[in-house]
Amino acid sequence: MQRRFGIDIDGTVTCPTSLVPFINESFNLNITLDDLTEYELNKCLDIPEEALYQWFISTEPKIYAESPIANGAKQVLQKWGNQHELYFISARGNALFDVTESWFQQHGLNYHYIDLIGTHDKVSTAKKHGVELFFEDKHDNAVAISEELSIPVILFDTPYNRKPAPKDVIRVHNWKEAEKWVENVFGSSKIKKEA
Repeated sequence: MQRRFGIDIDGTVTCPTSLVPFINESFNLNITLDDLTEYELNKCLDIPEEALYQWFISTEPKIYAESPIANGAKQVLQKWGNQHELYFISARGNALFDVTESWFQQHGLNYHYIDLIGTHDKVSTAKKHGVELFFEDKHDNAVAISEELSIPVILFDTPYNRKPAPKDVIRVHNWKEAEKWVENVFGSSKIKKEA
Protein backbone atom coordinates (compact mmCIF):
# COMPACT_ATOMS: atom_id res chain seq x y z
CA MET A 1 0.00 0.00 0.00
CA GLN A 2 1.37 3.40 -0.98
CA ARG A 3 2.10 5.78 1.90
CA ARG A 4 3.04 9.45 1.99
CA PHE A 5 6.32 10.21 3.75
CA GLY A 6 7.39 13.65 4.94
CA ILE A 7 11.16 13.97 4.77
CA ASP A 8 13.44 16.73 6.05
CA ILE A 9 16.47 17.43 3.86
CA ASP A 10 19.37 18.91 5.87
CA GLY A 11 21.00 16.50 8.31
CA THR A 12 18.57 13.80 7.21
CA VAL A 13 19.02 13.28 3.46
CA THR A 14 22.22 15.31 3.47
CA CYS A 15 25.01 14.09 5.69
CA PRO A 16 24.83 15.71 9.15
CA THR A 17 28.52 16.63 8.82
CA SER A 18 27.77 18.93 5.84
CA LEU A 19 28.26 22.16 7.79
CA VAL A 20 31.48 21.13 9.51
CA PRO A 21 34.04 21.81 6.73
CA PHE A 22 32.40 25.17 5.95
CA ILE A 23 32.50 26.20 9.63
CA ASN A 24 36.12 25.10 9.96
CA GLU A 25 37.22 26.98 6.85
CA SER A 26 35.29 30.17 7.57
CA PHE A 27 36.11 30.45 11.27
CA ASN A 28 39.55 28.81 11.27
CA LEU A 29 38.40 25.98 13.55
CA ASN A 30 39.02 22.25 13.67
CA ILE A 31 35.70 20.88 14.92
CA THR A 32 33.96 17.59 14.16
CA LEU A 33 30.29 16.65 14.24
CA ASP A 34 30.76 15.51 17.85
CA ASP A 35 31.43 19.13 18.82
CA LEU A 36 27.96 20.14 17.61
CA THR A 37 26.00 19.15 20.70
CA GLU A 38 23.23 21.73 20.16
CA TYR A 39 21.19 22.40 17.04
CA GLU A 40 21.70 26.14 17.53
CA LEU A 41 25.38 26.49 16.67
CA ASN A 42 26.00 29.58 18.81
CA LYS A 43 25.18 27.47 21.88
CA CYS A 44 28.05 25.05 21.28
CA LEU A 45 30.60 27.17 19.39
CA ASP A 46 32.40 30.24 20.64
CA ILE A 47 31.09 32.39 17.78
CA PRO A 48 28.67 35.30 18.28
CA GLU A 49 25.13 34.57 17.15
CA GLU A 50 25.00 37.49 14.70
CA ALA A 51 28.30 36.48 13.08
CA LEU A 52 27.02 32.92 12.65
CA TYR A 53 23.75 34.19 11.18
CA GLN A 54 25.45 36.47 8.64
CA TRP A 55 27.90 33.72 7.71
CA PHE A 56 25.10 31.17 7.24
CA ILE A 57 22.97 33.48 5.06
CA SER A 58 25.92 34.24 2.79
CA THR A 59 27.15 30.63 2.63
CA GLU A 60 23.80 28.81 2.55
CA PRO A 61 23.50 28.30 -1.25
CA LYS A 62 27.06 26.93 -1.45
CA ILE A 63 26.48 24.59 1.51
CA TYR A 64 23.30 23.21 -0.06
CA ALA A 65 24.90 22.81 -3.47
CA GLU A 66 27.90 20.93 -2.08
CA SER A 67 26.43 18.91 0.79
CA PRO A 68 27.19 15.19 0.54
CA ILE A 69 24.25 12.81 0.60
CA ALA A 70 23.85 10.74 3.77
CA ASN A 71 25.14 7.17 3.58
CA GLY A 72 22.46 4.83 2.27
CA ALA A 73 19.93 7.59 1.60
CA LYS A 74 20.01 7.33 -2.18
CA GLN A 75 19.38 3.58 -2.31
CA VAL A 76 16.52 3.69 0.21
CA LEU A 77 14.87 6.78 -1.27
CA GLN A 78 15.10 5.41 -4.82
CA LYS A 79 13.36 2.25 -3.67
CA TRP A 80 10.70 4.16 -1.74
CA GLY A 81 10.15 6.53 -4.68
CA ASN A 82 8.67 3.58 -6.56
CA GLN A 83 6.53 2.45 -3.61
CA HIS A 84 5.46 5.58 -1.74
CA GLU A 85 4.95 9.33 -2.16
CA LEU A 86 8.01 11.30 -1.03
CA TYR A 87 7.27 14.84 0.18
CA PHE A 88 10.44 16.71 1.12
CA ILE A 89 9.63 19.42 3.67
CA SER A 90 12.53 21.69 4.62
CA ALA A 91 13.14 24.85 6.64
CA ARG A 92 15.10 26.21 3.67
CA GLY A 93 13.60 29.33 2.14
CA ASN A 94 11.85 29.05 -1.22
CA ALA A 95 14.54 31.27 -2.81
CA LEU A 96 16.77 28.17 -2.55
CA PHE A 97 14.44 25.97 -4.62
CA ASP A 98 16.67 25.92 -7.74
CA VAL A 99 19.81 24.92 -5.83
CA THR A 100 17.77 22.30 -3.95
CA GLU A 101 16.25 20.83 -7.10
CA SER A 102 19.67 20.79 -8.79
CA TRP A 103 21.11 18.90 -5.80
CA PHE A 104 18.32 16.31 -6.07
CA GLN A 105 19.02 15.90 -9.80
CA GLN A 106 22.78 15.68 -9.23
CA HIS A 107 22.25 12.82 -6.75
CA GLY A 108 19.60 11.05 -8.83
CA LEU A 109 16.88 11.43 -6.18
CA ASN A 110 13.27 11.25 -7.22
CA TYR A 111 10.60 13.15 -5.35
CA HIS A 112 6.91 13.79 -5.59
CA TYR A 113 7.01 17.22 -3.99
CA ILE A 114 9.53 19.64 -2.46
CA ASP A 115 8.20 22.25 -0.05
CA LEU A 116 10.74 24.82 1.21
CA ILE A 117 8.79 26.53 3.97
CA GLY A 118 11.39 28.94 5.39
CA THR A 119 10.71 27.95 9.01
CA HIS A 120 11.48 25.06 11.33
CA ASP A 121 7.80 24.74 12.26
CA LYS A 122 6.83 21.86 10.00
CA VAL A 123 3.68 20.68 11.79
CA SER A 124 1.12 22.57 9.69
CA THR A 125 2.92 21.71 6.44
CA ALA A 126 3.11 18.01 7.33
CA LYS A 127 -0.59 18.12 8.24
CA LYS A 128 -1.50 19.97 5.01
CA HIS A 129 0.24 17.31 2.93
CA GLY A 130 -1.26 14.44 4.94
CA VAL A 131 2.04 12.70 5.67
CA GLU A 132 1.81 9.44 7.59
CA LEU A 133 5.44 9.22 8.70
CA PHE A 134 8.13 11.90 9.00
CA PHE A 135 11.94 11.73 8.85
CA GLU A 136 13.80 14.44 10.78
CA ASP A 137 17.07 15.31 12.56
CA LYS A 138 15.90 18.26 14.70
CA HIS A 139 14.72 16.96 18.07
CA ASP A 140 11.99 19.50 18.84
CA ASN A 141 10.59 19.20 15.30
CA ALA A 142 10.41 15.42 15.65
CA VAL A 143 8.61 15.65 18.99
CA ALA A 144 6.16 18.35 17.83
CA ILE A 145 5.28 16.54 14.60
CA SER A 146 4.78 13.24 16.39
CA GLU A 147 2.71 14.65 19.24
CA GLU A 148 0.59 17.13 17.29
CA LEU A 149 -0.13 14.88 14.30
CA SER A 150 -0.14 11.52 16.13
CA ILE A 151 2.24 10.00 13.59
CA PRO A 152 5.58 8.28 14.06
CA VAL A 153 8.73 10.25 13.34
CA ILE A 154 12.07 8.68 12.49
CA LEU A 155 14.79 10.74 14.20
CA PHE A 156 18.27 10.37 12.70
CA ASP A 157 20.70 10.26 15.62
CA THR A 158 23.26 13.06 15.86
CA PRO A 159 25.16 14.65 18.77
CA TYR A 160 22.79 17.65 18.62
CA ASN A 161 19.53 15.73 19.10
CA ARG A 162 20.13 13.29 21.94
CA LYS A 163 17.46 14.51 24.36
CA PRO A 164 14.81 12.01 25.49
CA ALA A 165 11.88 11.59 23.11
CA PRO A 166 8.38 10.11 23.30
CA LYS A 167 7.75 6.55 22.12
CA ASP A 168 6.51 7.55 18.65
CA VAL A 169 9.83 9.28 17.92
CA ILE A 170 12.02 6.41 16.75
CA ARG A 171 15.76 7.00 16.85
CA VAL A 172 17.81 5.41 14.06
CA HIS A 173 21.50 5.68 13.22
CA ASN A 174 21.31 5.36 9.44
CA TRP A 175 19.02 4.91 6.45
CA LYS A 176 19.26 1.11 6.60
CA GLU A 177 17.77 1.17 10.11
CA ALA A 178 15.05 3.54 8.88
CA GLU A 179 14.29 1.23 5.97
CA LYS A 180 14.06 -1.78 8.27
CA TRP A 181 11.70 0.03 10.64
CA VAL A 182 9.45 1.09 7.75
CA GLU A 183 9.35 -2.43 6.33
CA ASN A 184 8.56 -3.97 9.72
CA VAL A 185 5.77 -1.55 10.53
CA PHE A 186 4.22 -1.07 7.12
CA GLY A 187 4.54 -4.75 6.35
CA SER A 188 2.26 -5.49 9.28
CA SER A 189 -0.06 -2.51 8.52
CA LYS A 190 0.32 -1.03 11.99
CA ILE A 191 0.21 2.54 10.67
CA LYS A 192 -3.06 3.71 9.24
CA LYS A 193 -3.77 7.14 7.84
CA GLU A 194 -6.13 9.03 10.12
CA ALA A 195 -9.25 10.60 8.67
